[in-house]
Amino acid sequence: MEQSRNFFCCSAALVLAGAFRYADEMLSVLIETRNHEDALARTLASLVGGAVEGVVREVIVCDGGSSDRTHTVADHAGCSYLAGADALSGIRQARSEWILILEPGARLLEGWMDAVLSHAEVAASAARFTRARQSRQPFLTRVFSARRPLADGLMITKRQALSLARTDGSAIARAVSARRLPAEIVVAGPAASADCGRVSA
Repeated sequence: MEQSRNFFCCSAALVLAGAFRYADEMLSVLIETRNHEDALARTLASLVGGAVEGVVREVIVCDGGSSDRTHTVADHAGCSYLAGADALSGIRQARSEWILILEPGARLLEGWMDAVLSHAEVAASAARFTRARQSRQPFLTRVFSARRPLADGLMITKRQALSLARTDGSAIARAVSARRLPAEIVVAGPAASADCGRVSA
């Protein structure tokens, strides 16, 4: 919870100061979640540097029916909170040309902003992060385990995401081929992503 408050303070101060350094390359970050308040806070904390530098313009939380304090975490962090919404709804609301879709619990490591900005300047294709050493699995585990399409995150243009017309982030990630960014991500644990993309009726 404290991490999310810190994110909110940094973001609010930045907006009031009008200090965006990278206006043309700003990102809308999209996170689908359900009952992942702690995981969401960890992801938001890893985005604080992006908010301070003006790379992260907004964070949109699409909540598939949480019964925990997910809404409170999102609210304290200054996120746009969409209750009962799917990823497509969040993408439509996004104000940036580029969208970064992350699982709750994923953490971006130092250097991610430079990689994202460089990619946005020279390419229009989708991109994924490189797994940090602590997130790399043994060969046999990789072979026999189901792959989560959003485990490495996904950076995609709003136009391309809308053209795919998929309702959840995992479906969007499965539908595109993506370059590998020279920046690392610590992937979310399996439990933190199990319910993502399932909006309750």
